[in-house]
Amino acid sequence: MKPKILIIEDEPAIVDTIAYALRTDGFDPVSCPTGEEGKAVLSAGGIALVILDLGLPDMDGLELCKQIRRESNMPVIILTARKEEVDRVVGLEIGGDDYVTKPFSPRELAARVKAVLRRTGAREPSDGPAEEPPDVPFEVDKERCRITYFGAPLDLTRNEFRILEILAERPGWIFSRDKLLQLAWEEPGTVLDRTVDAHIKTLRAKLKAVRPEEDPIITHRGFGYSLKETW
Repeated sequence: MKPKILIIEDEPAIVDTIAYALRTDGFDPVSCPTGEEGKAVLSAGGIALVILDLGLPDMDGLELCKQIRRESNMPVIILTARKEEVDRVVGLEIGGDDYVTKPFSPRELAARVKAVLRRTGAREPSDGPAEEPPDVPFEVDKERCRITYFGAPLDLTRNEFRILEILAERPGWIFSRDKLLQLAWEEPGTVLDRTVDAHIKTLRAKLKAVRPEEDPIITHRGFGYSLKETW
């Protein structure tokens, strides 16, 4: 089954252009001209990613993005004519996974859809018959808050999931204890930074239980932690 991409955009010409590029790359695009219709489609399920225009006729696209993010971890690519840096920053801070400004290349947008699906662990279109799953260490299912390690589901607490998700999205990046606290805990001010160390230790043990021969994939790099760049 082709991954279904929801386009929430009220300009038919733009919708047609995006839909054609997505179909060419193996996706199944569906579209809605308003935010309310888009929410109805999302509630029915089956959507892999949302392309969301900020200039909708019935509501602010940023507010809709907030609503989507409150209810799920659905990947969202924001599409807008707003080019100011502050608009891009706000869009990403409220939960957008990528930000594309008009005018844009439809093929580049389709490539960004693929990149976001890879990064978020969602399924990409297949060019042929089903193959054996690749030997990829992590698969992140944000909607179900589940992570598998070499095909083995990990029994993770909420904060363990968030820490591993953050590290897996940016292999090689170094995250300080304070940064992980800010990103992974709902009330970071009430938690000691050494709590991160305890969670990392537990995560390492759970990963080691799956692959005893594997060197620690979560490493301490100076003042923080990172995931191996080669995963």
